[in-house]
Amino acid sequence: MPEVTIANLSKKFAATTVLHGIDLTIEDGEFFTLLGPSGCGKSTTLSCIAGLEKPTTGSIAVGDRTFVDIAANTFVPPEGRNLGMVFQSYALWPHMTVAQNLALPLKIRKVDKQQKQSLIDDALDKVGLLHLKDRYPHQMSGGQQQRVALARALVYSPTVLLLDEPLSNLDAQLREQARTWLKRLQSELGITTVYVTHDQEEALALSDRIAVMQEGEMVQVGTPTEIYQEPATAGVAAFVGRCNFLLGRVEKTSGAGAEIVLDCNGQTIRTRTGEVEAGQAVSVAIRPERLKLLTSARTPSDGANVLKARVLNSSYIGSRHEYELQIGNQLVQVLTGRPGLGGEVALSVEPEACLPYPTTEPVSGDVADLTTLAS
Repeated sequence: MPEVTIANLSKKFAATTVLHGIDLTIEDGEFFTLLGPSGCGKSTTLSCIAGLEKPTTGSIAVGDRTFVDIAANTFVPPEGRNLGMVFQSYALWPHMTVAQNLALPLKIRKVDKQQKQSLIDDALDKVGLLHLKDRYPHQMSGGQQQRVALARALVYSPTVLLLDEPLSNLDAQLREQARTWLKRLQSELGITTVYVTHDQEEALALSDRIAVMQEGEMVQVGTPTEIYQEPATAGVAAFVGRCNFLLGRVEKTSGAGAEIVLDCNGQTIRTRTGEVEAGQAVSVAIRPERLKLLTSARTPSDGANVLKARVLNSSYIGSRHEYELQIGNQLVQVLTGRPGLGGEVALSVEPEACLPYPTTEPVSGDVADLTTLAS
């Protein structure tokens, strides 16, 4: 399967620019996810690749074939691109059986009858629905309909598979099962896949690489591990997974890291160096699972920061306990396997788990604001 190359892609709707000069290469056989909140431009990017939207500037190529080059006045319509697309709504024809839904794109491509039946059976077998080919969509569950939509996108052997939030209509348990199945199928087929979602957990679980988008720009592109553990901005740290943000000011920096005086309690902690300077106001991002709850009988000997805190409330969610704690006048969240904690506690966090960002860089409003001061 070929790679997808996007260069200087921009898109305007009237006077509003929704994509700002996107440059991106999606590797052959890669599962690549466009992740971001509503309105960030991820679906518009996918629509430009599919040919459903014409970019204002830029070019798009799949392998050695150019689909769009605005400067050269080149634009291949959707039906000439041989791309498979699955929409959020599945878009199945309700009056057609499963087999008839799959036959439609083959009919458009003038595939002969004998080959058509073989392709339909093969596509349905891939998604485990060959035995249901004579059913109508209304006779199937949401998960089965999603598989039919995927089979229809695969039946004519597309060069690239485009998926626009295909799991969002499923309930939580079925969604988790579907993404495991989808990743396995994509890996077996080796098809280059571009996936759009606002679900961070889904993106981390499925992707080879992720592009985090914000306001029409790609803020960071990397592997799931890089995106989660090495977020390029406070906005990425806030959007991808949960994150606490402790406000403070840089006292000094060195090769070993930065020393930051926290606003909430006046304590000095050590962090990674980051792109910060002495005297600068910062927000220190810390993942809830990187905060370790200590007892008075046990203190860290590895140079970790220790913060005094008070437990405000706790929740048991099966696999772990979630605690809300107060550090000085600031609230933080902690995820741990330890039950029944209350009152005054100490928190330990390694400097490498503390990521400082300039406070001039806003945190996304799409996530819970953990910098809210305790009343």
